[in-house]
Amino acid sequence: MCTNQNTNCVSISSMLPNFTPKEDDMFSRRCIWVNGPVIVGAGPSGLAVAASLKRQEVPFIILERANCIASLWQNRTYDRLKLHLPKQFCQLPNLPFPDDFPEYPTKYQFIQYLESYATHFDIQPKFNETVQSAKYDKRFGLWRVKTVSRKGLLSSFEFEYICRWLVVATGENAEKVVPEFEGLENFCGDVLHASDYKSGEIYRGNRFLVVGCGNSGMEVSLDLCNHDASPSMVVRSSVHVLPREILGKSTFEVGVTMIKWMPVWLVDKTLLLLTRLFLGNTNKYGLKRPETGPLELKNTAGKTPVLDVGAFSKIKSGKIKIVPGIVKFGPGKVELVDGRVLEIDSVVLATGYRSNVPSWLKENDLAEIGIEKNPFPKGWKGETGLYAVGFTRRGLSGASLDAISVAHDIANAWKQETKQQIKSVAASHRRCISHF
Repeated sequence: MCTNQNTNCVSISSMLPNFTPKEDDMFSRRCIWVNGPVIVGAGPSGLAVAASLKRQEVPFIILERANCIASLWQNRTYDRLKLHLPKQFCQLPNLPFPDDFPEYPTKYQFIQYLESYATHFDIQPKFNETVQSAKYDKRFGLWRVKTVSRKGLLSSFEFEYICRWLVVATGENAEKVVPEFEGLENFCGDVLHASDYKSGEIYRGNRFLVVGCGNSGMEVSLDLCNHDASPSMVVRSSVHVLPREILGKSTFEVGVTMIKWMPVWLVDKTLLLLTRLFLGNTNKYGLKRPETGPLELKNTAGKTPVLDVGAFSKIKSGKIKIVPGIVKFGPGKVELVDGRVLEIDSVVLATGYRSNVPSWLKENDLAEIGIEKNPFPKGWKGETGLYAVGFTRRGLSGASLDAISVAHDIANAWKQETKQQIKSVAASHRRCISHF
C-alpha cells in the first residue's frame, strides 16, 4: 500500500506490461510510479499548480531541493524587502491575502501567506530532494525523474519517479549569477551576493560598492544608506526607474489599466511623462533611460523596470553615488572605467539570478515553452507532457494564470486516461512497487 498522500502509486507492470527499469536503476534507485504529474519546485509557482490540481482532485508530487517552501524568499532575500506590487497582483489562485495585510506585504508576511496557502490546500512537498535529471522516455511516453534525497548530514537515497506529466516550477531565479572581475580574488574586504545580504546593520560606516542597478541593487543601496554606510552603485547600462506609486495608485496598476485602452507605446510615453513630473530627469543623476519604453522592454527583453521605494531621493542627494563600469579590483579598492579609483571596504553583487533547468532537464529546451517561442499567455505548455510555470516574466500574477492553465490541461488528460486505465486494470491486483 502506498502511504504518500500526494502520490497514487500503482504497479508499473500493470500500467505498462513491457516496462522494466534499466538494470542499473533497479539496484541503485527506488523506482516510483506517480499517478499524476511531478512538480519540480515548491515556490509560489509550484504551490499554485499544486493547489489548482487539488481542486480538480488530480494526484501529484512536489519535489523541492531545499528544506522549506519558497526557499528563495525564506533564505535568500534581504530583511527590508516588501512586495513591489499591491497584494492583489501577487496572490495565488483561490486564496487571497488576509484583509489585515498592508497593500505591500513584507517578505515575512508573504512567507506567512505561502505557508498558510500550503496548509489550506494540504500541500506537502518532499523536501531535501534534488532533481539530478529529467528525461522523456520516447519508447513508453513517460518521464523519468531521477533525484537524490538527503536524510541528515551523512546519508542520502536515490529515487526515480516515473510519470506522464512533468511541471517545471523552479523559476528563473534558482541560481545566483556571480560574474568574474579581474583582481577580485585580491580584494581584502567582504564580497557577497545580494542573495546573501540581509541588513546593513553590521556595516555601519563601511564604504560599499554595489554592483548592479536593478530593484535589488537599488534596495540594497538604500538599506546601506539608511544604516549609515556609504554605498556607490555601479550602473553600466541604461535603466528605467519609475515611482512605485503615481497619485496614490500603484504604477503597475496604472499601466495595467491604461493598456486595456491604449497601445503599449502610448502607455510607455504616458508613464515616462508622469515619471518625469514626479521624479525629475533621471539622466541628470547618471541613470540613463533606454530608448525602448519600460513596458515594451519588459515584453521584448524581459528587463524589469525599477520601482523606486526611496533610493532615487538618496541618489539625488548624493548619499548614494552612481559610478560607471569596473576595470579591476585591488586590495581595498576598485578601478573604474572613467579612471577613478575608489577605496572600498565591501562589495555586494546585485547581479541577478538564472534558471538551473538546463543542468537537469535532459534533451529538452525550456525555451520551447517560454516566451522565445510562445509569448504569454501561451508559454506554459510544451510537448510530451512538459509544462512550465513562472518562466514568462510576468511576475506572480502571470505565474498564477500559468498554474491554472497547466492544472486544467493536466486534469483533462488525467481524467481521460484514468477512465481508460480503470477498464484495463480492473481485474489486476494493484500494488506499489515502492513506498515510504
